Amino acid sequence: MVLKLYGNPHSTCTNRVQTVLEELSVPYELVAIDFSKGEHKAPEFTAVQPFGQVPYLDDDGFKIFESRAICRYIALKHGGVEKGLIPATSDLQKTALFEQAASIEVSNFDPSASAVTFENVFKPMFGLTTDPEAVKKLTTTLDGKLAAYNVLLGKTKYLAGDEVTLADLFHLPYGAMLKAQSIDFLESGKYPNVARWWADLSSRSSWKKVKGL
Repeated sequence: MVLKLYGNPHSTCTNRVQTVLEELSVPYELVAIDFSKGEHKAPEFTAVQPFGQVPYLDDDGFKIFESRAICRYIALKHGGVEKGLIPATSDLQKTALFEQAASIEVSNFDPSASAVTFENVFKPMFGLTTDPEAVKKLTTTLDGKLAAYNVLLGKTKYLAGDEVTLADLFHLPYGAMLKAQSIDFLESGKYPNVARWWADLSSRSSWKKVKGL
């Protein structure tokens, strides 16, 4: 049975999972959830994902939600260990470094990147007013976080070592959203190691396929 991904093609979290599926050449069907019709809040959807958020994955009856958890599951099942996207659990040091890198993304990048995107992109979509002071504070915070990224990426090619992992790929959806807002911290000469890393990630064929580039 082909995997079914219940999500929205414009959703950052859906795109995160799609990128990993494409990295590993895993066939899947995207079951599009229409936000405008409230399909993510419908009883049949919340019976699986009680928070009413996309995406969730249906693997022949096994259902799992939360994009990063889905990505780990896909990688472990479909050759991600062999391709280096996720370490074998028997390698304690590689696993620890991977989890450190994954924690960096969810704790130090995502909060500011997603919040500033909410202010600049999603608020106007819903008829709400962007808060300039919030944007200023969030971009300042993000700038400081990426200064630390620049230090880390001066030591290794990717966040968990010299091979790309899920932890790096997790940055793609909101990183691309920052570029769309002309927030250029990922590409500017201010942080050359970050710029090198981001150019590598954003040029991957998996990401280009997901975004139709």
